[in-house]
Amino acid sequence: MHALDPDHEGEILWLTRVGKGGTLGGSQWGSAADRDRIYVAISDVRFRAGGRLLLDPLAGGGLFGLDLASGKVPLTIPPSSCGERTRCSPAQSAAVTMVPGVVFSGGVSGYLRAYATANGAMLWEIDTAPDYATVNGVTAHGGAMDGPGPTIADGTLFASSGYALWGGRPGNVLLAFSVRDD
Repeated sequence: MHALDPDHEGEILWLTRVGKGGTLGGSQWGSAADRDRIYVAISDVRFRAGGRLLLDPLAGGGLFGLDLASGKVPLTIPPSSCGERTRCSPAQSAAVTMVPGVVFSGGVSGYLRAYATANGAMLWEIDTAPDYATVNGVTAHGGAMDGPGPTIADGTLFASSGYALWGGRPGNVLLAFSVRDD
């Protein structure tokens, strides 16, 4: 991540590396910021030897909160394990989305998680990879999350799941979540 000074010809104020980088490494699709920090999810997808696009279930991922003024990293959230899931990577290559106090990050594992911006505590998670009954009766299932992050509108969080490029789990579902009063 770079911070540039727009008033001084783009002079670099700070530079902080939080990922390893590479072709599918680093921050890929986008970050989000509040008044104090910028939140960056890291891909760092790696592949195992011996086959075409075999994801390494032990490499990649992480979510970082960088101080906007200094570039220091007061918040580090390690990647979550793939467990026994096949076609999995802990990489968090989807863009992050946030609302005040909460940052959402989707991963190649198929999990969507919400974290508290204050301390990085996981507030909520959902496995988006299973099969789903849909409103139009079309068979749908989730998979890897990559590219766009969730969209939030009128109190509903919308997230797409399924991304087969680069060895991830395919899928074709758009999920909608809202806060329940009961």
